[in-house]
Amino acid sequence: MRSIWRTLGRDTFSGIVAVCLAVFVIGVSYGATAVTTGLPAWLPIVLGVVVLAGGAEFLFIGIIAAGGSPIAALLAGLVVNARHLPYGLSVPEVVGTGWRRFLGVHLMNDESVAMSLAQSTVERRRAAYWACGFGVLLAWPGGAVLGVLIGTFAPDTAAFGLDAVFPAVLLALIVPALRDMATLRAALVGAVAAVASAPFLPAGMPVLVALSGLLVVGRDRRNSDSEPVVPAAVTRCELSTVESGAE
Repeated sequence: MRSIWRTLGRDTFSGIVAVCLAVFVIGVSYGATAVTTGLPAWLPIVLGVVVLAGGAEFLFIGIIAAGGSPIAALLAGLVVNARHLPYGLSVPEVVGTGWRRFLGVHLMNDESVAMSLAQSTVERRRAAYWACGFGVLLAWPGGAVLGVLIGTFAPDTAAFGLDAVFPAVLLALIVPALRDMATLRAALVGAVAAVASAPFLPAGMPVLVALSGLLVVGRDRRNSDSEPVVPAAVTRCELSTVESGAE
């Protein structure tokens, strides 16, 4: 602990602690939401330790609670966790080697990767990644345990507003990404497809239908890649022509 403190400094370490506290609070609402929807108390805790991915777990629990099939919930969770593929490519030097790599990959999440990439040196990135990763590993299941206890002894969690936590967390996860116009168009197409198919499909399946919005992202990227790139030399030549004509 002292070595990590010296490597990261007070500000970065305090930031990691604040992130873990926020994860703990969300974990509380996650555990309470799970048990109040009729799911067994052990499920959110086990998922919190084994999966360690808040967005995928919230989505999995939400689909199951809505009556969706476990297969649809599993596929939706896998799609959400697909973002870990570029994560792994962005921090290959911090996850360790040998047997430590398995633990390092398990600790990979939004918070640990973000804290790592914010550091200036490899040593600091490695320290931030492992400190934040272990912090989340403790905070997320720990919050789920407290949430399960709250949901068990206070069945009417709606009085605390916990019934609104699930959609609020999902919105918090997706809203920052909607600043990108291509992502916004994909989200709108997916939402329309999901709503249109909801009356005709079993619960949980419209979420998978919403993935059709990814076709919009693929088309936009193909179009952007096919646009001709004007060489810088040509651009400078055109500017020189305009300037000389204006003289």
